[in-house]
Amino acid sequence: MASTKLIGDQSRDEQDQARQKDDQQLILSLPKENGWMPFEYYYYFQGFWCPSDLIQSVNSFQKYFQAKDNDVIVSSLPKAGTTWMKALTFAIVNRNNFPSFDDHPLLKSISHDLVPYFEFNVYGTGDICDRFPQVDSSKMIEPRIFGTHIPFHSLAKSIKKSNCKIIYISRNPFDNFVSAWFFANKARSNHQSLQNLSLEEAFENYCKGITPFGSFWDHNLGYLNESIIRSEKVLFLKYENLREEPILYVNKIADFLGFPFTREEKNNKVIENIIDLCDFQKMKELEVNKSETLMQNIDNKFFFRKAQVGDWRNYFSSLMEEKLSKVVEEKLGGSKIKLEWPLHTSNK
Repeated sequence: MASTKLIGDQSRDEQDQARQKDDQQLILSLPKENGWMPFEYYYYFQGFWCPSDLIQSVNSFQKYFQAKDNDVIVSSLPKAGTTWMKALTFAIVNRNNFPSFDDHPLLKSISHDLVPYFEFNVYGTGDICDRFPQVDSSKMIEPRIFGTHIPFHSLAKSIKKSNCKIIYISRNPFDNFVSAWFFANKARSNHQSLQNLSLEEAFENYCKGITPFGSFWDHNLGYLNESIIRSEKVLFLKYENLREEPILYVNKIADFLGFPFTREEKNNKVIENIIDLCDFQKMKELEVNKSETLMQNIDNKFFFRKAQVGDWRNYFSSLMEEKLSKVVEEKLGGSKIKLEWPLHTSNK
């Protein structure tokens, strides 16, 4: 966070301490459910299920973050293709800063280090500061690129008022659930005192919308609605479509962000080189993503599993498929905007 400065009669540190006390009182009054990640509860906060140790971070982010018109924000639910989308966005925006694909930052760092989260890295509080590397957003090179899992309605007001760009990556709820379940159990495996989260328990919570940062239907619709109202501000993308036609969508992302590819770049296959640089299997095999740790008890390798479309069929029973399909239809079928995900996209 920014250095301490006087605000009225109180310093920023004093205000933060007072806010932390208020937040602690607030937390005690909120509905609570067991979380998926180690030693975590979810509290129903601002209309979504928020991990217990992030409520203060979200409040600080909302109060202090000042967006700039050239900021770029990558948003998603956890395990919706975030690692990949951060890498693509960073490579697109910074391609003139790092023209060599043989000595690129993405070959040495996981994309989460290069594109910090508001709630973890920029406005972390308490234990979050010990578990995640902290970033001073005022010292970031522009255009600044941030990541977040926070729902649209809970973003800082300065983001909504500015002309900054938001890219939202959506993944079908079937694969999203399986990926999130695997990730949670990998994190829990680093704690000998914790048992694995069963598929059945996790699935029931997912269908109830008791998942970090809110239900998949609320989270997706929040950003999708805004992308229709302000298409120049929010770009809503589907993971499956990006997997199927990467050249088309990487070009679309660049145009949206105001970094269009020139004819010369297209002729020199810069788009293809970016796609290759950010290839899932290639990132998975990098030494930094096989042996290093992003945060306490979370190995980089946990962020790379299969990245396949339709892998959920290897884990869902027919009853599970029927139940989640009904939930999706119930939650989204009556809305003016119906979300539909391709579930059988081929993997190229």
